[in-house]
Amino acid sequence: MKFLEGRRPRVLLVLCAIGALGGCLDNGADGQLLDGVEVAPPLVVPPQDNVNSTDPALTLLDNEPVEVGDTLQLVWSDEFDGDRLDPDVWFFETGDGSQYGIPGWGNNERQFYLPDNAQLDDGVLQITARREQIGAFRYTSARINTRDRFAFRYGRFEARMRLPGGQGLWPAFWMLAQDSPYGTWAASGEIDIMEGVNLGAAGGNRIYGTIHYGGEFPNNLESGESYVVATDVTTDFHVYAVEWDPTEIRWYVDDVLYAVRNSWSSTAAPFPAPFDQPFYLIFNVAVGGNFPGAPDPNTEFPVTMEVDWVRVYSGET
Repeated sequence: MKFLEGRRPRVLLVLCAIGALGGCLDNGADGQLLDGVEVAPPLVVPPQDNVNSTDPALTLLDNEPVEVGDTLQLVWSDEFDGDRLDPDVWFFETGDGSQYGIPGWGNNERQFYLPDNAQLDDGVLQITARREQIGAFRYTSARINTRDRFAFRYGRFEARMRLPGGQGLWPAFWMLAQDSPYGTWAASGEIDIMEGVNLGAAGGNRIYGTIHYGGEFPNNLESGESYVVATDVTTDFHVYAVEWDPTEIRWYVDDVLYAVRNSWSSTAAPFPAPFDQPFYLIFNVAVGGNFPGAPDPNTEFPVTMEVDWVRVYSGET
């Protein structure tokens, strides 16, 4: 995910003089008119069945780098075969990023994340984006991660996924640093294993693999490539993967290598920083934002990203 400049924090009561700023509710929310002033609905989060663990245990897996010809060793996976997601494995985000000081998640995104928008069904993780009102937000979705539960350094990371399509939709499978030792984003790095933007619409069948590094925003840098997948990513499952070793990161779709990066930098430490620290895994579907733009009348909701499994491998010792 590309973290750009965050906006000023939202407030639950948004007052805009219609004559001067007609309809300036954040995120295009449905408001009520009171004496010529538009007021956002109250933000009320419904009860959720997915509840975070209050005392998670962090497991750090320091994998061997993967080299060509290695026999891979499976060291961690979630096959999503249970009845519900395990809170000792996954953290469920709630909100719009304001809790971290980045409303809109730093990207002007339009969704409000709810834990229960991530569910298991017949061995598949389903992350569903819906057009529904939560306070000033017209859309809900889910973002889950392994932060403070499982973090990894080096190895191969892959997931078998089917992606949602439509203008304004932004599904992603990516990684962030567990401890941010080199500073705030993007000084401690980000590895985007797969991002899809406006798939089936303006984005066609193209996915992206990217790394973010350098200094703290706005002194951040990025490097990556895109790839047009052979068959429709919104109807077919594909395996999206990255191999990460101390001096090189490689991206694959269905075992086809499409990007390699072996040069990056950090303002806080010498190469190979920042990609020499443990990172955790993230799945989410964003709605709107700086990268895809807003949904349009042709965007269908609800839409679902499906993940058959996610697996992490170590190379040979």
